[in-house]
Amino acid sequence: MSCGSGGGCDTCEVSESRGCGVSSVFDWLYQIDGPKTDNSNLIEVQFKGDRKDFYTNTENLDIKHGDMVAVQGDKSGHDIGKITMIGELVALQITRKNRNTEKDPLKKLYRLASETDIEKQKGAIEREDGILEKAKRIIEDYKLEMKLADVEFQGDNSKATFYYTADKRVDFRELIREYSRQFGVRVEMRQIGVRQEAAKIGGIGSCGRELCCSTWMSEFPSVSTSAARYQQLSINPQKISGQCGRLKCCLNFELDGYVEALKDFPSNKVQLKTKKGTGKFVKIDVFKRLMFYYNPESPGDFIELPVDGVKQLIELNKKGDIPVSFDEFTVEEEVVEVSFEDAMGQDNINRFDKKNPKKSKKRKRPERRENYKKNKAKAQQRRQENKPKKNA
Repeated sequence: MSCGSGGGCDTCEVSESRGCGVSSVFDWLYQIDGPKTDNSNLIEVQFKGDRKDFYTNTENLDIKHGDMVAVQGDKSGHDIGKITMIGELVALQITRKNRNTEKDPLKKLYRLASETDIEKQKGAIEREDGILEKAKRIIEDYKLEMKLADVEFQGDNSKATFYYTADKRVDFRELIREYSRQFGVRVEMRQIGVRQEAAKIGGIGSCGRELCCSTWMSEFPSVSTSAARYQQLSINPQKISGQCGRLKCCLNFELDGYVEALKDFPSNKVQLKTKKGTGKFVKIDVFKRLMFYYNPESPGDFIELPVDGVKQLIELNKKGDIPVSFDEFTVEEEVVEVSFEDAMGQDNINRFDKKNPKKSKKRKRPERRENYKKNKAKAQQRRQENKPKKNA
């Protein structure tokens, strides 16, 4: 997915086909040199999509935010990426991700990327679509129960990582050998979840915007159906499921606000007793702070009560008091009369009707005739006056 800037934004990759990277942190002070500390040589490098890693500038190279650099590859070779963070902010990110640098030491920064490195990376990117399509056909030939989502080449074009999803364990040893023979690179198979697959492929959500997972989300917290229940949403899988087939991540966005607001609401399991019947809970309107009940003895009546009225009624029932009806606990809405003034005749229902052109011409015809006669008489008089006289 792309931001639409055509590669002009600060987070775009080398090629527009790779789109914008997903970064959980943006360094707003990247143009200001920070103090020199032990963490000054730490950098974060962004690759394709949401893939990024941390490196050390052991050679003390003169680098800045946004530089394309060549870094140590996985096991062998080198990779090409863009610097997104430098210094203390990188150390905080390493701590947040619980990265143990003693057991898993950081890789090294080799050099600034040359034009040859960038051209080689562009060539690898151009190969990805064709290889992905061919790799999918090979999986069909081997009849493996797996779905290939994406492929990414290392910057030096020596390694290809294939991302796939599968419901159960897949024996793809023969598949790796076939890929190595067909594509002539070192192959790595990496299993991802369906949420990560949607983030890599991208798409448009039901809200009309690009998927959050493919634009700004860097982590995927678990979502449960209780999030939908707290927000009074119907448990309809077609409406609360995203492109990945799982519950939408946005169900968690406003969940804390709903949970906090519902703390002030009484339990919906309590039935309200009056002499005209017992009210059973139906639904809640969190924004208007209303609770809706119905009376089985008079099914046609839909009772709308404010939260304070429900609490008061519950306290009375606990004391053994049974009110006459629900009417004394309801809140009557104030009817506001709104008056409009017709300043331009816009309330006339015939204002858009087209006028009959024939009638308008008939009304103007007598005046035109009189003016025509007057002008004609004046013209004749001027011609007579200007007519040269004959010699006697």
